[in-house]
Amino acid sequence: MARRTIGIALNGVTGRMGYRQHLVRSLLAIREQGGLPLRDGTRLWPEPVLVGRSEAKLREIADRHGLTDWTTDLTAALARPDVEVYFDSQVTAQREKALRAAIDAGKHIYTEKPIAEDLATAVDMARLADAAGIKHGVVQDKLFLPGLRKLARLVEGGFFGRILSVRGEFGYWVFEGDWQAAQRPSWNYRAADGGGITVDMFPHWHYVLEQIFGTVKAVTAHVTNHIDRRWDEAGVGYDATADDAAYGIFEIEGGIVAQINSSWAVRVYRDELVEFQVDGTEGSAVAGLRNCRVQHRATTPKPVWNPDLPATEDFRSQWQVVPDNEEFDNGFKAQWELFLRHVVEDAPYTWDLWAGARGVQLAELGLRSAREGRRMEIPEL
Repeated sequence: MARRTIGIALNGVTGRMGYRQHLVRSLLAIREQGGLPLRDGTRLWPEPVLVGRSEAKLREIADRHGLTDWTTDLTAALARPDVEVYFDSQVTAQREKALRAAIDAGKHIYTEKPIAEDLATAVDMARLADAAGIKHGVVQDKLFLPGLRKLARLVEGGFFGRILSVRGEFGYWVFEGDWQAAQRPSWNYRAADGGGITVDMFPHWHYVLEQIFGTVKAVTAHVTNHIDRRWDEAGVGYDATADDAAYGIFEIEGGIVAQINSSWAVRVYRDELVEFQVDGTEGSAVAGLRNCRVQHRATTPKPVWNPDLPATEDFRSQWQVVPDNEEFDNGFKAQWELFLRHVVEDAPYTWDLWAGARGVQLAELGLRSAREGRRMEIPEL
């Protein structure tokens, strides 16, 4: 079987997300399955070029996986004609410069979010990419989670009737770093380094709401910093200046109201780290990362409020599990495959830099809503 190689410069691969999800569980997994099958019968073979600032870390990753191509010189990597795609999973503050360099070099762009630190920059980069005639995409991994794919299937099938509301809970306790090491990098909690849960998570919530339920028309948010002192990877204390919790109300076309709490200062009492409850006139659903449960109108019980008696109903048992009905692959890998087909076959692809810019817009307006204490309408870009 014929094989076509495509060079991909992976910048930020020494970070947790870049290494685990994008290199190991996506591109190397595609290679392990023999490449990505294309319509003409050939197999597309990703050839990673590891890019980063630390020679030692890059060499160690390359040796671990039998790779030979790595560099600390991004300019040199972008100058290579065999490199067709540039991928970025650096810290947000470093992303704009690298993406602009890749666009100038004529490379197709695939990037983590947020794509920029502010809306004006995000829009400018989307325009530059369009003008350059390159393909561009933004990671929107949560759309490919089994739980949310089942939820989208319910929406598309009309299960809910008229959708009334969406309630989302996301987060977990991130240790401060003094007596137990933090499970997130310290830059996440420094505003000067582009940290903050609003700029991190609101772009996620934007594409989840937009793609599954409809256009987000307005946002009202309260943003706060619950824990203002943390300890970094070296055990050195620092002032945590970025927000670690954001509580948002999102108004969606058709009258749907979404409420989503995001926090790195919450202890988990739910089945999964993120859960969405959707209520409609004909039924309701609760979806997490992998699972989804439903309760139809015809099987909805009639609870009665009586605080003087103990509850006797097992409410969770009154919901039905939604079956998989298909085999779900890793969400990051699934989107990588769609983007690579978009590049080489011109297959349809909607999650571009403009989608990324709309996510930045929601985060920016959410922060402004919190500062000014008011509802913010979201204009079309």
